[in-house]
Amino acid sequence: MLDLNGKSILITGGTGSFGKTLVETVLRRFPQVKKVVVYSRDELKQFEMQQTFPISKYPAMRYFIGNVRDAERMNRACEGIDIVVHAAAMKQVPAAEYNPFECIKTNVLGAKNIVDAAMNNNVNCVVALSTDKAAAPVNLYGATKLCSDKLFVAANNAKGSRDLRFSVVRYGNVIGSRGSVVPFFMKKRKEGVLPITHPEMTRFNISLSHAVEMVLFSIENSIGGEIFIPKLPSYRITDVAEAVCPYCTQEVVGIRPGEKLHEEMITPADSFNTIELDNYYAICPDNSLYQGLGVEDYRKHHNGQMVPVGFSYTSGDNPDWLSVEDLRNQIQEHVDPTFVVKQIGVAA
Repeated sequence: MLDLNGKSILITGGTGSFGKTLVETVLRRFPQVKKVVVYSRDELKQFEMQQTFPISKYPAMRYFIGNVRDAERMNRACEGIDIVVHAAAMKQVPAAEYNPFECIKTNVLGAKNIVDAAMNNNVNCVVALSTDKAAAPVNLYGATKLCSDKLFVAANNAKGSRDLRFSVVRYGNVIGSRGSVVPFFMKKRKEGVLPITHPEMTRFNISLSHAVEMVLFSIENSIGGEIFIPKLPSYRITDVAEAVCPYCTQEVVGIRPGEKLHEEMITPADSFNTIELDNYYAICPDNSLYQGLGVEDYRKHHNGQMVPVGFSYTSGDNPDWLSVEDLRNQIQEHVDPTFVVKQIGVAA
């Protein structure tokens, strides 16, 4: 049973949607946590977060201004830290394409800085957030996150005698997160027209709370080197439009550059090293012999089963689908509790 009481936790990108949910969960579930350090570069977001989690009420809270690109600051922030959760990233696909090296400096060099800082400061566990776009990437953001994943997996080979584990959790778009399709559609529905990139487009569905549970699972269960992938339901983009506004016109506008028709989280090439657990898949490192472990060791540790050779996990081939009504319930639960659809006219 995971117990974070008495532990010190650092969250990079801690002022984001995921970071806030993780902080709330840790403070509620582990009231004796020693320190929760929010590390991010935006002073305004930190100020706003301090209104929700003031140090006067939550004495474990700490707020560090810093950028993962800054190796010296990252090293200082990791002093006395037991667990690092790495959620900071430059993740807007168009911005990454237009400013490629800025994306590389944050997502790749930033990952290296975290690996080095963890090794320099007796950190025990690092969990890095990945993305579906890192599987067979078609854009720079995905390519940098694939590189980041490789850095964290390979770090287990360089840890020496340190009591330190690096693992990764990979999931797709979070329902209701900033820049995602649901809040975008909810704004556009007032116009009566919803832009659809492609009528056959599909995505996996995950909530912020589910993403947090994945990270806590990895902290408790990883032995180092795994990329954990959740078993999720899929949805069709046209069903999201129907759920948000059944009275709106759906206008097909075309797939944006660097965008896939379906989310992919496990490729056929990964199948040789992938095990299936009850609620997750785990891609095990194919270079695991360097740390004295083989895929069979991971399978036994997690009590899992090897997936068939050639197995892939994509939102388009998923047997589990959300209906329009399911999506409306998800919107009410995770995005807007007041969400309703009028019986006549345009959605409220």
